[in-house]
Amino acid sequence: MINAGYPFREAVREQEYDPEVLSKIELKFAEQHAALPLRIENGRVVTLMADPSNQLFIDFVRFTYDREPEIIVASDLDIVWMSHKLLGDKYVKSAVYELLNRDPANSAFITFSSGQLIFMFVLLAVVVIGLVTSFKNTSIIINILISVFFLVAILFKMFLALVGSRFELHQAVTRDEVKDLKPDDLPIYTILLPVYREDKLIKKLIWNLQSLDYPREMLDIKLIIEEDDDKTMNAVRNLDFPAIFEVVVVPFHMPKTKPKACNYALHFSRGKYLTIYDAEDIPDTDQLKKVVALFAKLPSNYTCVQCALNYFNRNENFLTRMFTLEYSYWFDYMLPGLDTLDIPIPLGGTSNHFKLDNLVELGAWDPFNVTEDADLGVRAYAKGYKIAIVNSTTFEEANNEPFNWIRQRSRWIKGYMQTYLVHMRNPLALLRKVGWRGFLGFNFFIGATPLTFLVYPFLLGIFVCYLVFDLSTIRTLFPDWVLFMSIFNLMVGNILMIYINMMAVFKRRFYELILFSIANPVYWLMHSVAAFKGLYQLIVKPFYWEKTEHGLSKVNSPTNVVK
Repeated sequence: MINAGYPFREAVREQEYDPEVLSKIELKFAEQHAALPLRIENGRVVTLMADPSNQLFIDFVRFTYDREPEIIVASDLDIVWMSHKLLGDKYVKSAVYELLNRDPANSAFITFSSGQLIFMFVLLAVVVIGLVTSFKNTSIIINILISVFFLVAILFKMFLALVGSRFELHQAVTRDEVKDLKPDDLPIYTILLPVYREDKLIKKLIWNLQSLDYPREMLDIKLIIEEDDDKTMNAVRNLDFPAIFEVVVVPFHMPKTKPKACNYALHFSRGKYLTIYDAEDIPDTDQLKKVVALFAKLPSNYTCVQCALNYFNRNENFLTRMFTLEYSYWFDYMLPGLDTLDIPIPLGGTSNHFKLDNLVELGAWDPFNVTEDADLGVRAYAKGYKIAIVNSTTFEEANNEPFNWIRQRSRWIKGYMQTYLVHMRNPLALLRKVGWRGFLGFNFFIGATPLTFLVYPFLLGIFVCYLVFDLSTIRTLFPDWVLFMSIFNLMVGNILMIYINMMAVFKRRFYELILFSIANPVYWLMHSVAAFKGLYQLIVKPFYWEKTEHGLSKVNSPTNVVK
């Protein structure tokens, strides 16, 4: 930084400012020059500048305010923080309300529509009346419906996994295709890095992304930090920050969610393509090039490419092993199965690569939906866009602590509930948009996933009571054929899920995990706990984004791996 005798201020956040002075400068211009006029004092314009020799900005101040600048030298990070805080209001309001204003039917701002509330209360009334008038028959019907639904939902997942198991080279990009890409032909690529209180992982994040095989001058990397996140800002300040990283500070505005932060950063993004990575992500080094090569081969209606996610600390403990099995069958079998059958794909929260223009056209992410990625995948499908799966992996840190896992998983399940409620406000309209295949796939994948976790404890409870306690009241309430059917559906469902988990190890050769598949019924109970917590939060605080702690693993993350 060039000081040239000008005073330097560290506590620039305490500087006074005049809204009338600020109204004459645009945020993007202030951010570009790392300079900001604040107020008129003693006939001069008090101006923060990281580089006091920036003659272009000095001339701007003279021309705009017809006064000489009174320059105060400050760090570029402090000026960026001040600029976004003082000038970012219209951008953050756009980030929050753009989708709601443009397409309110697809916004999760309203959790339950009037029609949905009427349907739920009528259904509840029918059940209560049935239990009062004929308790036994109503209980039998409810039990049959729950157990049959549970089995059908599991059978659907099994079918998806079998279809996805044949997915190998349908949308693969070879190493030769990557090598054939010419550096001069590569487009600008935006990478969004939304972080919150991730001061411990910032250094590792920067190291991981600098390993990407992509021309540095064509990368547009945005580190997105909340206005009140002093921990992360100080961690960035203390690092030798690479020039390819730009800090974007999100002004305070509720809801405080990752999609809102990403929407805000879109206003400053320059790329033709855009992706999101989380703080602990380690993408394959050639991932961006693979996506560029795949987009070049795909029809124009493909708007997103989803990469697989997996974990570098898979053998750390029981929870990380089960998490790895789950992600392996989800991204290596389930999503390819959805893709093959042309069913809406719920995107993963990271490593989904978009055409930026199409993303903006769709209204970007819903800031009121806590699984904004899954929701965006459904919205894109309903608008006629397609999503591809590519043979590239991003490695993450598997959650290794039970209570932290519950926090994370309850948010995911709550988000699936939100997404289902949003798109089922008008079932006939959804059916017209996505067709019967998409409609049934959406209901049995997005809708059935949280519901199976909610009903699982009830089926398990009946089984335990029948098997262990042998209560005569249960036999009186349910005929043997009903009990046998419920137990059969529960056992077959669990066996099928164990089999799916066993399948998951083969594509990545994680053979050491195969015996842990047997523990899936226990893992599902943890899902049930998270599901009931998510349901509670859906009712009392639907937009609350429960923070997941990262950096808890004691396993050192590997360097980037090209697959």
